[in-house]
Amino acid sequence: MKIPVAYSFRNLWTRRLTTALTASGMALVVFVFASILMLAEGLRKTLVDTGSPDNVTVIRKAAGSEVQSSIDRLAASVVETQPEIATGPDGRRLVAKELVVLINLKKRGSTKPGQVVIRGVTSASLLMRPQVRLIEGRMPKEGSYELLAGSSIAKRFQGGGLHEQLRFNNRGWTIVGVFDAGNTGFNSEIWGDVDQLMQAFRRQAYSSVIFRLRDTSSFSAAKARIEDDPRLALEAKRETQYYADQSAAMSKFLRILGISLTVIFSLGAIIGAMITLYSAVANRTAEIGTLRSLGFQRRNILYAFVMEAMLLGLTGGCVGLFFASFLQLFTISTLNFQTFSELAFSFTLTFDIALNSLLFSLFMGFVGGVLPAVRAAHMNIVDALRAG
Repeated sequence: MKIPVAYSFRNLWTRRLTTALTASGMALVVFVFASILMLAEGLRKTLVDTGSPDNVTVIRKAAGSEVQSSIDRLAASVVETQPEIATGPDGRRLVAKELVVLINLKKRGSTKPGQVVIRGVTSASLLMRPQVRLIEGRMPKEGSYELLAGSSIAKRFQGGGLHEQLRFNNRGWTIVGVFDAGNTGFNSEIWGDVDQLMQAFRRQAYSSVIFRLRDTSSFSAAKARIEDDPRLALEAKRETQYYADQSAAMSKFLRILGISLTVIFSLGAIIGAMITLYSAVANRTAEIGTLRSLGFQRRNILYAFVMEAMLLGLTGGCVGLFFASFLQLFTISTLNFQTFSELAFSFTLTFDIALNSLLFSLFMGFVGGVLPAVRAAHMNIVDALRAG
């Protein structure tokens, strides 16, 4: 016959102090494990959500990012003629030749600078990014030294707020509007007129060409035509894929870091659980002997102690995940390895992260409890009763 699960609950409650201490150690490990996964997922989601599957980003082959790309005017004009490009409400083709450069700005309340993306855009750029909405001020006038700042830039950098002034390349620029782009990387950018910015930075080439597809299924044809044209030396990607590639290196680094820290911390938690359960076995020798004398088999004793250890791990996992969920309230910034610019994003908790965290806590409980459980199951009935 089986030992009721309530038996394991009762034993954990009886040893409340040791249960709490061991569960706290496991909770800390799960907190670290979940927070790193949430960090990587937040970064990935922020960059992937920046793009649209209907938009195509064209950059120079092997450039990796817009910052490293250079497209001359002739090549940009060829891209503009692709028959797959959609038209806007005014009948104009939805294609934008954009410039992306980096400047250093000081952070608010600090002398430490950070690199910020300046993006030269056109009117079509806004039509292709419906997630971008003006929340303060007004839109810049074409051909002027006026800029739009992402909400993250306005909060974190000096000169990035509404009506504030920026000075770079011997010109003064005024922030006339602040926009919000939801949970996307655009919030960490400053936008301005592409022609004025090209003059200011003395650039003769664009960084990228963005266009909207008339039919999303026509991407393969447009991609093949652009990449096979020997005059261009360009590559085309769906905008979502382009931004997913931007997050790959950083996400991989965060996951490796998270796994390394988790392995180190989990060893301590597993040892703690093992010590706790070995102590429980030593203190319950007579109880184990009584259970065996009542007819409970060795496997029943084994299952009961393993169940107890896994309940301990699950308790710690739930506590750790509970506190990790509050990290979603915070926004942090980090360096994007592809563009070397600062990117603001939030921790993101998904169902898969929650499930993996709880499974990991159960695994820690199982590993920490299996040896004490084996010892308890193999106790001799007579010796156990005599020791009690």
